[in-house]
Amino acid sequence: MGKKKEKKIQHYSSTQKILLVGEGDFSFSACLARAFRSAANMVATSLHSKDTLLTKHRSCVPHLEDLKRRGCLVLHDVDAYDMNQHPTLMSMKFDVIIFNFPHAGHFSWLCERDEELIEMHKELVQAFFNSSRKMLNRDGEVHVAHRDDYPYYEWKIEELSKRAGLYLKEKVAFYKADYPGYHNKRGGDIECNKTFPLKSCFTFKFSLQKKYRSNA
Repeated sequence: MGKKKEKKIQHYSSTQKILLVGEGDFSFSACLARAFRSAANMVATSLHSKDTLLTKHRSCVPHLEDLKRRGCLVLHDVDAYDMNQHPTLMSMKFDVIIFNFPHAGHFSWLCERDEELIEMHKELVQAFFNSSRKMLNRDGEVHVAHRDDYPYYEWKIEELSKRAGLYLKEKVAFYKADYPGYHNKRGGDIECNKTFPLKSCFTFKFSLQKKYRSNA
């Protein structure tokens, strides 16, 4: 049999080994899988247990079924803080690690402008970068979709990446319409299944700094 033809959607290819972190209803993963016509190259993860996920994001059911049918490895209870130590993931390396719109959660007494919440977001993203660096192939990339307007630019994710030994290669506009069927979810414990405005959004692409590549 001949080699399967490469299939692409935006920055992503069926020839890449892809890890998706912090999925909400798994609609982004399912979008990639449909474009690739397979998901055998993908590992899709969520922070929550499957039971909790079904409570928070009932719309995940058809996406999970589609991913399973297409050969995706789906993992629940995967925390971005220490995902490199997850028993299934710890032996894996990836070409691309994707975390769309990371968020540390919603609290009734805090708003996005509050320094306390911004620091929580920064801690999450820093931990994600620290874990991701250990899970990348030599020429792999970490992709973070993120709003770049106020107060989100106060997270200073490029500074956080440098502390983890990653550097910004490219920053490209993120358009939800480029990913048919994708529904961005708030997550957290307050109106978790609602979407949120996607203004001034970009995909930030990070890669290993050269001094780390020999250790990747």
